[in-house]
Amino acid sequence: MSGALRKKWSRACALIAVVALLGGSCASQEPDGGDTVILIGLDAMGWDFRDKTDTPNLDRLVARGVMAERLVPVFPTKTFPNHYSIVTGLHVEDHGIIANSMYDPAMDAWFSLGNRDAVTDPRWWGGEPIWVTAEKQGLTAAAFFWPGTETAIQGVRPTFWNPYDGSIPNTERVNQVLAWLDLPLSARPALITLYFSDVDDAAHRSGTESEETRAAIRRVDAVIGELIGGLEARGIADAVNIIVASDHGMVDIALDRVIFLDDYLDLERVTVVDWNPVASLRPPPDEIDLVYRALDGAHPNWSVYRKDDIPDRYHYRQNGRVQPILVVADEGWSITSRDFHAARPDRHAGANHGYDNQLVSMGATFIAAGPAFRRGEVVPPFQNIHIYEMLCAILDLTPAANAGSLDSVRAVLR
Repeated sequence: MSGALRKKWSRACALIAVVALLGGSCASQEPDGGDTVILIGLDAMGWDFRDKTDTPNLDRLVARGVMAERLVPVFPTKTFPNHYSIVTGLHVEDHGIIANSMYDPAMDAWFSLGNRDAVTDPRWWGGEPIWVTAEKQGLTAAAFFWPGTETAIQGVRPTFWNPYDGSIPNTERVNQVLAWLDLPLSARPALITLYFSDVDDAAHRSGTESEETRAAIRRVDAVIGELIGGLEARGIADAVNIIVASDHGMVDIALDRVIFLDDYLDLERVTVVDWNPVASLRPPPDEIDLVYRALDGAHPNWSVYRKDDIPDRYHYRQNGRVQPILVVADEGWSITSRDFHAARPDRHAGANHGYDNQLVSMGATFIAAGPAFRRGEVVPPFQNIHIYEMLCAILDLTPAANAGSLDSVRAVLR
């Protein structure tokens, strides 16, 4: 019998044993969901965003589960790098998704969030995400969005997946998750990912303290309430494990905190691979030192690094996609060009992320509830790379190689 069949057979046998004890029939009973994990990504839901408005449904999860004071993201504090670190347990230099926009010189290829060919090209995606680990070991995985789930990584996608379409209503996403949970045992996912971008969209436009952002927080809280209500209607609300993990926090930016790169550098002589607030520069090989000297110390609110001198704590150096010069803006500052700023000044107001991952403002949310988790606990901050090991422990999977540690998150587990 294959590993996959053994895993599914063991789940079915456990169900049959329970049914026999209850005096029921196998045809009329289904498992209680205790081996199911729903991983919810709330983009840009900072660790303190629940304090900005009413969040009764997240509060319910906290009351019957566990939360971290904050979740520490990886550097850079961007969406794709952090969502992918959460599900692989790897730093960006190891899994290769080093930014939302990047260039790979070995492939001579560009990656950006809107480039569908790149997003679905498995060459960009290193490591082993949790849905691949699950599928390879006999469990069924499903995804209503998560960076990487559209791609056949190691030749594997989740059994159920959707190409990203931000226009799909949140309620429709939740209804699909509940429909997956209604499937027969042989087809039901043990791992489900779900993603909502509302808070990120609103905070970028209007800042962290705006009514628009508070309304977005309430919207994602309400849709989590719809999910909980659907689980309650099925009698499994206390059996399914729900993990809410955001990718990063947000900090307000302003038009008087903008640095114009072309004030210090001839942009015709360098390729700017990524801009803001971490600028990734690719000068001609014989001009790397010249560019570094032109930028280092030229502005008091940025830090400039040659690739070999990027701080170890960023775990950002050992990858060919990291460019020769890295410029990191201080918290709340923006890096742009004068032409771009003149055309789109709105992009440098509101709020942003991407800064130093140790900044408290970049801290993310972690809340979890279900049979695997302690109740009523608040734990100290921990790094998001440890979540992969946690997921493997809950799902009884053998982890792939990763940088996380189950010991670092054991305090959240029963």
